[in-house]
Amino acid sequence: MTATQWQSELMTQGAHIEDGAVQHFGDPLLERKITALGNVLCDLSHLGLLELKGADTVSFLQGQVTNDVKLLRGDNAHYSGYCSPKGRLLALFLAFAHQDHVHLQLPQDLLAPIMKRLTMYVMRSKVVITDTSDSIIKIGVNGPDATRLMQAIFGQVPSQDYALVGLEQATLLKLPTAQQQARYEIFTSSEHAQTIWNSLKTDCQPVGKACWDSLEIQAGIPEIVANTQEQFVPQMVNLDCLNAINFKKGCYTGQEIVARTHYLGTVKRRTFLASIVTDTLPMAGDKLLDANNSEVGQLVRVAKGLDNNIDVLAELRIEAQQTGTVYWQGQLLRFNALPYSLGTTGT
Repeated sequence: MTATQWQSELMTQGAHIEDGAVQHFGDPLLERKITALGNVLCDLSHLGLLELKGADTVSFLQGQVTNDVKLLRGDNAHYSGYCSPKGRLLALFLAFAHQDHVHLQLPQDLLAPIMKRLTMYVMRSKVVITDTSDSIIKIGVNGPDATRLMQAIFGQVPSQDYALVGLEQATLLKLPTAQQQARYEIFTSSEHAQTIWNSLKTDCQPVGKACWDSLEIQAGIPEIVANTQEQFVPQMVNLDCLNAINFKKGCYTGQEIVARTHYLGTVKRRTFLASIVTDTLPMAGDKLLDANNSEVGQLVRVAKGLDNNIDVLAELRIEAQQTGTVYWQGQLLRFNALPYSLGTTGT
């Protein structure tokens, strides 16, 4: 069973699929309400997965990404940015090592161009890059009972955020959440996916991509998409606050700019959690204005929340956010607290 066949199976269970992603299972608003309080289950086929394998994989990636690949031990994961020579983000990876290879997860829409770019820099290194999106099924689970439900199926689950547990039928990753809930991603084969899904479905409501995106936004996790490539230095989208930058690992593409921003204390823009009341869905990359109609930032990540609320991560000048008057198409952003500290303002 391929990922496409897997989604065909989900369609028999009521999944509405568009642009390669499960949008909903028939009642989007109900799904979003249950996501806020209950246990939910989400297909993550909208996320692509690259596998890097070979004797030079770690050294190759060390010269490409913002985080220290040597810290991936097989029992953990971390975020890592991929920058242009000017220090601007081309992609954001969720990275983890498994057996003799490293996986990089990113939006499916960016997978082909990023894979092409990485391959271009392999040159004589002993590294093989493969798209494994079609052979590894990815499932998200979130809710107040998520840990208990996962334990009932797998027996063992990771207990700390970004901890990874490899089992015979799946690899389990614990993800951060801003609520009094627990959130996991399951990586499994087509052989086991249907059994795992149906077991969890007994106690979890299947939901669409927007619900998972909302959970990611509430956890303060940014995303780089085609519209926002090369728009941000990593600190602008809080990668330093997410431990996605290692300032001691040595050189990588764009490192000079990223390090200078850190050591000179010149971070004047950050990403903030907010909501917008509107019937129109904004897009990542949309511009944000202040009370004088001056551009002060842009949207990083967007998802439908409850009713007419739109959950967003907004990259802004720090002083603009502090005024509390930032607008998207005339609609005021309502700011909420991030689940992590941004550190000292402006540093």
